[in-house]
Amino acid sequence: MEYNFRDIEKKWQANWKATGAYKVSNTSTRPKCYVLDMFPYPSGAGLHVGHPLGYIASDIYSRFKRLKGFNVLHPMGYDAFGLPAEQYAIEHGIHPAVSTAKNIDTFRKQLDNIGFCYDWDREVRTSEPSYYKWTQWIFLQLFNSFYNRNTQKAESIASLVKEFEKHGNVAHECPEDSLVSFTAFEWNAYTPKEQQDILMQYRLAFCGYGEVNWCEALGTVLANDEVVNGVSERGGHPVVKKKLRQWYLRITEYADRLLSGLETIEFSEAMKEMQTNWIGKSYGAEIDFVVNTTAVTPHEIPLTVYTTRPDTIFGIDFMVVAPEHELIANITTAEQAHAVEAYIAYVKSRSDRERQAEKKISGCFTGAYAVNPFNGKNIPIWISEYVLAGYGTGAIMGVPCGDERDHKFATHFNIPITNIIGEHYDGKEANPTKDAKLENSDFLNGMVMRDAMAVVISKLEEEGIGKKKVNYKMRDAAFSRQRYWGEPFPIQWKNGVAVALDENELPLLLPEVDSYSPGPEGEGPLANIPEWVKRELETNTMPGYAGSSWYFLRYMDPHNDTAFCDRKASDYWNQVDLYIGGTEHAVGHLLYSRMWTKALYDLGHIGFDEPFRKLLNQGMIQGSSRFVYRLKGTNKFISHGLIDEKAYKSEDMDPIRVDVNFVDGVELDINAFRSWRNGEYADADLVLDNDKYICGVEVEKMSKSKFNTVNPDELVNKFGADTFRMYEMFLGPVDQSKPWDTKGIEGVHRFLKKLWRLFYDEAKGRIWNEEKATPEELKVLHRTIRKIEEDTERFSFNTAVSAFMICINDLSDLRCNKREVLEKVLVMLTPYAPHISEELWQALGNSGSILDAAYPAFEEKYVIESSKEYPVSINGKVRTNMNIALDASAEEVEKLVLANELVQKWVEGKPVKKFIFVKGKMINVVV
Repeated sequence: MEYNFRDIEKKWQANWKATGAYKVSNTSTRPKCYVLDMFPYPSGAGLHVGHPLGYIASDIYSRFKRLKGFNVLHPMGYDAFGLPAEQYAIEHGIHPAVSTAKNIDTFRKQLDNIGFCYDWDREVRTSEPSYYKWTQWIFLQLFNSFYNRNTQKAESIASLVKEFEKHGNVAHECPEDSLVSFTAFEWNAYTPKEQQDILMQYRLAFCGYGEVNWCEALGTVLANDEVVNGVSERGGHPVVKKKLRQWYLRITEYADRLLSGLETIEFSEAMKEMQTNWIGKSYGAEIDFVVNTTAVTPHEIPLTVYTTRPDTIFGIDFMVVAPEHELIANITTAEQAHAVEAYIAYVKSRSDRERQAEKKISGCFTGAYAVNPFNGKNIPIWISEYVLAGYGTGAIMGVPCGDERDHKFATHFNIPITNIIGEHYDGKEANPTKDAKLENSDFLNGMVMRDAMAVVISKLEEEGIGKKKVNYKMRDAAFSRQRYWGEPFPIQWKNGVAVALDENELPLLLPEVDSYSPGPEGEGPLANIPEWVKRELETNTMPGYAGSSWYFLRYMDPHNDTAFCDRKASDYWNQVDLYIGGTEHAVGHLLYSRMWTKALYDLGHIGFDEPFRKLLNQGMIQGSSRFVYRLKGTNKFISHGLIDEKAYKSEDMDPIRVDVNFVDGVELDINAFRSWRNGEYADADLVLDNDKYICGVEVEKMSKSKFNTVNPDELVNKFGADTFRMYEMFLGPVDQSKPWDTKGIEGVHRFLKKLWRLFYDEAKGRIWNEEKATPEELKVLHRTIRKIEEDTERFSFNTAVSAFMICINDLSDLRCNKREVLEKVLVMLTPYAPHISEELWQALGNSGSILDAAYPAFEEKYVIESSKEYPVSINGKVRTNMNIALDASAEEVEKLVLANELVQKWVEGKPVKKFIFVKGKMINVVV
């Protein structure tokens, strides 16, 4: 009987769907296990072989935990809002809902083809009103809350109003502006709008104005990672800085809890470091400097600087402010106005990420000076792109003798450098050590720098020109987009005041539009709808990460019409036990989903404050690109092996990528190449190497533009889903990047055929039997049970696949066709190759699905060695090997060895002078 994988896989996929094999209950006596893949966006291009890597890993683990007795939640859905669908709509005149639904249909078919164990009854789509109703509801929870720094949690804004009415804000510093201060009397005397303006500075979801990356061609704001070299990543359109009204989430209030929470969850150290660095907690001081625009008469304009090194205040040689700093217009002198204007125009074309990564030094002098409050020194104020408006106060003090970057800046612009750290400093490079003694520093002279910090801060506070300050690099990122295809904000604007819609008005449905072009003054397309504007509804929509910040909760209770998730359901499933996804979401989605979870926990809606207990970052399957080489200026293509030989040099070649799907390994399918791209290369003159055209190879990112994508549907059709699943895992450790090589998949397919032949012979039919297993067969079995269980638990899926291959090879060598052994192998194999496992399980006559079988228990007694093979030497030379029981006594060993025929041959009848037996190691007979 032949292994007909196509029929087998379709048969069991249909059966599992019809029987609801993967349907999961929220009530079970079994322990729970929640396994989740990062929310995918359904691209119109569909899946290539790189996409399913994490999905297969999570599927294996989910099936494994089910076999181990767990109630496993393993859902799938779609992050369906976002810019790509909207751009597709603009370019092709198709509504985003239509193109998204089509993409999801393709995505679903490809996933089902691979045989995943998703509970599709729990599918969610962020663009469905039944879903985004609750995204809007959660937004309102944030809008109607503030972060109480005294209790360290989110509380209702109504409770804050009561506090203001009784005591003013004496106990609640304004997070937006620490200078905001009022008594209860003053609060009660404010107009309703004045009160609402103040409350907006406390809300967890708040509105304000800020610099954004504006792309006119796309008609929307872009995140920093969507801007590359001053243009949009999608389409390559120009991007400029623009000040727009934006919604924000006050994630900075959760900075400390986001940091401390990292100690309670299992993220990789690299991931924890990325989030820690992004949050960027630092300790220092804020110092107020008076600005002098004439270098003679100080003006009463304060410039506040944040520094982590107030101990270096006597070494300030220049100040640098961010190009967006609000004081620039007030302090720039007439002589420098033109240069400043030109420099700011240049900076506006660059993203924050580019500015931080830039190694080239740039800047512009404002013409203004700041006054050092301790020695009266005039300090020139510069503008430079390496200072960001969102960090600290947007202004820094430059200390070239104590900071390497400051030193490079001063050297580049020929700014004189002050020596404050002793005679050993020669001005040639920065010396930031805190062990140096200060000189030329007034009341700090002779003091070690590390001891000067507290003294300076005390002096600043004493004179009222500064204060101790904890700062964070993380900013409150914009939470709104000027585009159509996103969640509408449940907000109305009444007389300039943001008013939340009543919960019974949700969902606020996304209206139909005739045009996706931006509204006036950079507003979103919703601003073009008269009825929307008439109702004074917010015209921005939420960003892509809105729906993905809480989707893991909706999977727990996806059909609930009265709550985002029933409390019993969230208490049962609790945290995601295993979350699998890429590192690209480290500081976006992961941080905001953590913040949303903490806020919902604070407000009593769920019982846990970290969404993901363990995170596994899968690596990337890279493309293996193929190249043909055209001789420059000709239509002649040279086989790769002939280049740099004879007359063909690499510098004379134009390498051209070709579709990997018509290259067998490195050999080009010449006919396919000639017909490729509508016959563009039909007349190519191919110079062959031994009648073959050999392509060049380069490992790159897998991308359609590089012609190196491989469609999993084609591989599943050719080799089967089980083969494809196991081969993806066999490529290498799941958390590491590795190149794709289709050629290696045949080895995994041969393995499954070999497994099949333990059950069926093509001529005889079924060959399994009911005989008892031998000790050697049980040894192979239980050695495999231990290995597969350990490897699967630690996500070492590639070594598990290798262990399966070794097991089947060993059983084949032993001619083991015994049900007692093979049945347990099938259960172990089920997470990796579920279709063939189910088919053979049923063929063995088992009742019920293998999906519900019990995972075989490892029994150590079968793998304990009872004997050992010893090398036996005669006069120090090994002459033979003997298998001797481990519990044999020295006397028994000697008797057995001397009775051996080969030993007797080499002893030649001579008397034994000495018999040496080292247990577990060796035997030597001296004659």
